[in-house]
Amino acid sequence: METPSPLSALRQWLQENHLDGMIVPRTDAWQSEYCAPYDNKLAWLTGFDGSAGLALVLKDRALLFVDGRYQVQARMQVNMDDFEIHHLHNEPLAEWLASHLDTNSRIAFDALLMTRTEYQQLSTTPVEFVPLKVSPFDTLWTDRPAAPAGLIREMPVEVSGESSAHKRQRVAEMLAAEGADYLAVTLPDNIAWLLNVRGSDIPTSPVPLSFALLSRQGELEWFVNGDKLRELPASALERLVISPEDDFVRRCQQRSEGKRVWVDADSAPVALHFAIEPQGEIIWKADPITLLKAHKNAVELAGYRESHHYDGAAWVNFLAWLSHEVPQREAAGQPLTELEAQAQQLIFRQQQPGFIEQSFDTISAAASNAAMCHYHSSEATNRALTSAHFYLNDSGGQYHNGTTDATRTLAYGKLDAQQRLHYTAVLKGFLALITLQFPSGSQGHQLDAFARRPLWELGLDYDHGTGHGVGHQLLIHENPHRIAKKVNPWPLVAGNIITIEPGYYQAQSHGIRIENQVEIVDSQPGFCKFASLTLIPIDLSQVEMQLLSDREKQWLDDYHQQVREALSPLVSSDARPWLFAATAPIRVQAG
Repeated sequence: METPSPLSALRQWLQENHLDGMIVPRTDAWQSEYCAPYDNKLAWLTGFDGSAGLALVLKDRALLFVDGRYQVQARMQVNMDDFEIHHLHNEPLAEWLASHLDTNSRIAFDALLMTRTEYQQLSTTPVEFVPLKVSPFDTLWTDRPAAPAGLIREMPVEVSGESSAHKRQRVAEMLAAEGADYLAVTLPDNIAWLLNVRGSDIPTSPVPLSFALLSRQGELEWFVNGDKLRELPASALERLVISPEDDFVRRCQQRSEGKRVWVDADSAPVALHFAIEPQGEIIWKADPITLLKAHKNAVELAGYRESHHYDGAAWVNFLAWLSHEVPQREAAGQPLTELEAQAQQLIFRQQQPGFIEQSFDTISAAASNAAMCHYHSSEATNRALTSAHFYLNDSGGQYHNGTTDATRTLAYGKLDAQQRLHYTAVLKGFLALITLQFPSGSQGHQLDAFARRPLWELGLDYDHGTGHGVGHQLLIHENPHRIAKKVNPWPLVAGNIITIEPGYYQAQSHGIRIENQVEIVDSQPGFCKFASLTLIPIDLSQVEMQLLSDREKQWLDDYHQQVREALSPLVSSDARPWLFAATAPIRVQAG
C-alpha cells in the first residue's frame, strides 16, 4: 500500500477530527529560529527548511507563507502542485483568513506554537480557532527524530562577567517594582544568560531548551530534562528547583491563583494565556531579561573583541587559500566548489583557540545561488567558484567567549559593469551606516535608510533587515535590537552588539552582501557610533573607485590598517603576504 504524503495524512486527520484546517508554523514551543529536527514540523509537511514561515492546510488548498529571504528557496523546495507560496509580511495570514474564510471555518492550532501576539492578530478574523489537546504529528510523523537532549554546561563567571545569583536578584527587583509575583521565562537564551549556562540541543545555538519561573524573591524553578544536567557542577544548581519540562504550563496555572505573572506576549506561547487568566492576572510586557542581556558588560565585550581577532585570522587564512585555489583549480579544469570551500573554512576555524562550533550554517554561494539570501549548498546545488561570478560567504563561529558573524562577497576576475555597480552601491551603503554618528537611544528603523540610499538611487533594494543583535556565546540573531524598515522600539546605546549587512540580490544572476559585526560605543556627548568587531579585508577589486568619496576611501584605508596590524601576528606565514596586499592603501591597490 502506498504511504500517503504528509499533506494527505494531515488532511485525513483534520477530516476525522471535524476540522477545516490547521496552522503549522516553523517554530517550537520556545519560538526558536533554528529549531531541532524533532520540532521542524513545517519541513516534514512541506519540504521547506528555511528559518521562518508557516503553512495553512485546508481541505482543498495549502498555502506556505515565507518572508522575502525565502521566496526563491521555497519555490525550489516545495511541490508547487500542492502549495501556493505567499509573502509572510506583505500578505499576512490574518488578512488572508479574513478575506477567504467565513465564520463556519474551524482552524486548529497548537497553543504551544503560537504567541499571544500572533493569537490576537488572528482573533480579529471571523474564523473559529481551535487549540489542540493532542498534536497530530505525534502519530502521523512516523519517522520523527528523537527529542533533543543535549548536555548543559556552565558558563564561568570569568567569561560571563556576572554571577547568576546577582542576575536573578536584579531581575527579581524589577518584578517587585512592577508589582509582579512571578516572571515566566520562555526564551532559552534568556534562561542561558540568567543561569550562566549554555546548552547543546540545537547545533550552532548553544541554549538549553527549557522553561523557568522566577519569583519576586529571586527563587527560580527550572523546567528542564534532568538528563541534560549530569555534567553541571552542583554549585551551578544552588538555589534552583528542578522540575520536568512538561510541568511548566501546569505549574504556571497552579502558582497564578490570585497572583500577577509577568509574561512576554511576543515570545511566550499563548498556552500560558489559557492557563493563567482564569484565576490570575497576566502582566503582558517584554521579558526584562531580553534587554538586560543585550547590554553587554565589560567582560563580555572583551570576549567579543578577542574572539573576533581569532575569527579574523581564520577568515584571512581562508581568503588567502581561496585566492590561490580558485584560479589554479579553474585553470586545471577542476574548479573549487561551494562545499569544498566551506569545508576548508571550517578547518581554518577549528585551528583557532577557543573555537567550539559554527554560529550558524555557513552560506557558501557562488553565482546565482547567492541570490538566495539564506542559501545553503548541497550536493544537488553545489556550484563552482570561478572568475566569471561573485562568491558570497556568510559564516561565523561560537567561541568560548564570544560569537561572530560576517559576510564577504569576493571576485576572482573582472565582472561586468552592472555587477560592479551593484557591488559598489552595497559597499557605499555599508560605509554610510558604519561611519554614522547618531543620537544615543536612536532606534534601528531610524538608521536603516542610510544603508539603503545608494541602492535606492539606482532603483534597487533588498528584502531583509540591515542588522541584528548577536548573543554572547549565544544566538546569532539576538533580540531585541534590529536595523530594518520595520519599526523596532528598542534604543541603541553603548554596549549593544549588532551587525551591519546591506546587500543586493538579482535572481538567476548574483547576490552581494557585506557584513561586519559592530560594537556601539560612546562618541560625542549624547551620541554613539559603531566600532567594528569584525576584522576581515573587504574585497575592493570590483569597486568603481570614482564613485567613492575621499571620506569613504579614508575609512577603508584606516579599517584595513587596523585589520593588518591586528591580524598579521595571528595568521599563517603563507597567508601573511595576501593579508598585506589585501589591506594595502587604496592608491597602492589601484596602482
